[in-house]
Amino acid sequence: MKKAVIAADSFKGSLSSLEVADAVEKGIFSVFPKCEIIKVPVADGGEGTMDALVLATKGSTISLDVYDPLMRPIKAKYGILGDSATAIIELAAASGLPLLSKEERNPLKTNTFGTGQLIADALKRGCRNILLAIGGSATNDGATGLLSALGFRFLDKNGKELPPIGENLINIEHIDTRNVLPEVYTSTFKVACDVKNPLFGTDGAAYVFAPQKGACPEAVKELDNGLRNLSKIFERELNKSVSTIPGAGAAGGTGAGVMALLNATLLPGIELILDTLHFNNIISGADLIITGEGRLDRQTAMGKTPAGIAKAAQLKGIPVIAIGGSIKDEEELDRCGINACFSILPRIMPLEEAMRPQTAKRNITRVISQICHTIQLSKTIEICLQ
Repeated sequence: MKKAVIAADSFKGSLSSLEVADAVEKGIFSVFPKCEIIKVPVADGGEGTMDALVLATKGSTISLDVYDPLMRPIKAKYGILGDSATAIIELAAASGLPLLSKEERNPLKTNTFGTGQLIADALKRGCRNILLAIGGSATNDGATGLLSALGFRFLDKNGKELPPIGENLINIEHIDTRNVLPEVYTSTFKVACDVKNPLFGTDGAAYVFAPQKGACPEAVKELDNGLRNLSKIFERELNKSVSTIPGAGAAGGTGAGVMALLNATLLPGIELILDTLHFNNIISGADLIITGEGRLDRQTAMGKTPAGIAKAAQLKGIPVIAIGGSIKDEEELDRCGINACFSILPRIMPLEEAMRPQTAKRNITRVISQICHTIQLSKTIEICLQ
């Protein structure tokens, strides 16, 4: 084997993407010491996306004083990629549900203003390509908080500015764009989004996601009506109809808000990440791609990291092997283009033991070494049969 690409997601709660890659590399070198190995830290738009992209592109992170979902001061980070022109921002860093206690969760009162502050800082530093991962929000504000931090103002019927929170969506009558940061209009916004929900209705942001964020049934109805009103404002003032676009309801309507006012493009998370990394160029000439994540199952096949890697590999005819702590739904995994799946566990063991970083690394290296020995053996058998 002359060239192998390692592009695995993190094994959540155990190993980072790079730690997985290092363990895989060790296993390959034990059998093919002269193999060219390219390690590509990846993620699917969820937790760890910023770290993976910053690491893969030799970028940097910025720590900033911003506001949390309840407008309390916190510090949050975002990344600037190695090209110095692209920022990667995770909405959860400043506007995520884990930032609130269970008692504090109330999407009528929360907003995404802090995420907008991160975007504004990136724009002022010269970034003109903004990548936004919008999973894990504590909000249902239709991105009005985020947009307010960029200079948009949401006004009631009397022309008074409304605080950009969920309960005020129903009262919005006008969007004032006079104070928007000029950099907004010269920048490109791409959003990693893996949900398909519309903005409102029984499958929309409020009914599907708001209960998880602390909304009672009455609040869900109020939020849904607010999102309906916001959609009408977008259509009336911007001539933008975005409410039924798949993903409009993501992150409490953030998908709809950024599409309407930032002309953002929503893309499946792994596609956005691989496109940003120019993954098709990286894998050219590879004999094998090794990917994986902590658990391989039908969720994997529905668009998570290994499925995205397999899709890219198929276009170039490169075989893909996936590793994971556990494997389920093998038929779905086969259909998504993964050629073979291997569990890293050598035996039945308690979950706590399996997830210990040193144990996981050792198990990954062992199974990759066995896979490489099999590849080596297959070549020997092929020669003997000629």
